[in-house]
Parts: sequence; C-alpha cells; structure tokens
Amino acid sequence: MPAIIVFGSINMDLVAHSPRLPVPGETLLGNNFSTSPGGKGANQAIAAAKLGAVVKMVGRVGGDRFGKELLDNLQANGVDTAGVVIDSEVSSGVALIVVGDNGENQIVVVPGANERVASEDIDRLIDLLPGSAILLLQLEIPLPMAIAAAKAAKQAGVTVILDPTPVPPNLPSELYQLADIITPNEVEASQLAGFSINDPKDAIQAATLFRQRGTPIATIKLGERGALCATAEDSFFIPAFPQTVTDAVGAGDAFNGAMAAGLATGLSLREAVLWATAAGAIAITQNGAQAAMPNRQTLLAFLQERIRS
Repeated sequence: MPAIIVFGSINMDLVAHSPRLPVPGETLLGNNFSTSPGGKGANQAIAAAKLGAVVKMVGRVGGDRFGKELLDNLQANGVDTAGVVIDSEVSSGVALIVVGDNGENQIVVVPGANERVASEDIDRLIDLLPGSAILLLQLEIPLPMAIAAAKAAKQAGVTVILDPTPVPPNLPSELYQLADIITPNEVEASQLAGFSINDPKDAIQAATLFRQRGTPIATIKLGERGALCATAEDSFFIPAFPQTVTDAVGAGDAFNGAMAAGLATGLSLREAVLWATAAGAIAITQNGAQAAMPNRQTLLAFLQERIRS
C-alpha cells in the first residue's frame, strides 16, 4: 500500500471535564482531568494507521517529557516517526481542552515545537514523497510551511488533503489551488465562505465556492448531519450514523484519517467518505482523541451492521 504522509502538529492534550462549557469570566468545578496524546496531525496519523494504512509522520516535539511520550505513542500505534525531530530548545505543543457533559468542547492550542516547523522539515518531507500517495495537512504549524509542504507534494504527484483548521484570517488562494481535497467542518466552512452553513444546501453552496477557488474536491463535515462532498462531476451527501456523544474531540481527525486510509486502500471517493463518516461516528462514543480512533475491524463491523440494518 502506498504511504500516507502526515505533515503537522503533535501535541499533548490536557483535558478537563465539566458539567458544561464555561462562559467568559466564569469559573466552573470540573469532575475529571486527564492527559492524552493529541495534535491534529498526530490524531490523523493514528486514525489512518489504526485502519491499516502505512503512515509516516513529519513534525516536531519538544525536549520535555511530553516529547518522549508523544513519540512513544505514535510508534506504539504503528506510525513511522523517523521524520519527527526532537527540538530541545522548546516545549512540546499542548492543547487545553474543556469537555462538557453533552460532549461539546472548547480548545486552546499552545503550539510549542509545532511553531518551529521549518525548511529542514520540508526537506525531510521531500525525501518521503516518492512512493507515497497522500499528504495529510492541517494548519497547526506555520502557514508558510504548510504551503511549502503542499507545493512539494503537488510537484511529486501526491494527493494533498487539507484540513483548514485553525482557520487563518485569510486562507491564501495559493493553498486552495495546491489542495486536491479540502475538508472543513461546518464552522470552518462558514468562516472560509463568509456565510452561515445551516443545512446541506448551504454546504453545497460553500463547496462550490471552494472549488471555484481552485480545490477540485470539497468535503464539508456537518457533524450530526453527516458529510457533503462535491466534485466537478457530482455532489453527494452521506448521512451521519446516529450515536450518543461522549466526547467529540478528535471526531474530525478520525474523519480525515479514515478518508485518507480509504483512498490509499483503493476505495472510491464515495466509499472513502462513507468510511470517514463512520469513523467520526465511532470516535464520538469514547473519551479522548487518539484512543477513540477505530481500528479496521471495528470500522468494517460497524459499517456492515449499520448498512445491513
């Protein structure tokens, strides 16, 4: 199977659970605290690797104890970390996450080593591109490096899947043109499009706009409603699989990792989006991000049961 390369963030998540999310200026008593490996790049890498894909990670961790834990965890989940540098001059990235009892979350990311991703990391990425099929890219690293990574992948004929989060004030038009697939959720799609997305009809309008900006395939994650995908030839909607939400952290990353794994496996785009929607549905039923990512057996059994019923 051709490899998936993930060029992105590696964080330690510091997660507090509370009855609900605080409003500005409010202090709440929580009921649980945990640390768990995260970062959108690492989450997507592990999501794809658990589904049987060959995954190589390129990024940075700090010279602190979190850095070693993060590397050990990636390796334990089958991700090749030869492209990950330990930057001893800075801390590892961390995400401060509050999760309410209804599964909603608020997240503040402190980039740490992720902010120091630089041209040397692009050089390591370029070395890995031959024989690879997909580059998974997010924006928790410096934007110029994300653009450089997309350029390198494009020149090598590698498919670029862009998760445009966190959304910058102005996403460069060049990045739309370098991406083959863009995968915002409904909030991010609203920010990028400049109008609210309240239903699949709005999502089609936004997807059309993203395609006009230069990205051939636009997939918009609509949470509990499902996912909308638009190409030059077709647009289709995959309804969500109803699930009780325990923790929505990482659901979008489960979606992206599963989509990449499906495409690398040789699935059609529609089948890959179905995989992605199912992976996101499974992920919200468990606490944490990476621990909630389904393996291949779980995903296939879930799909078989839901489609049969």
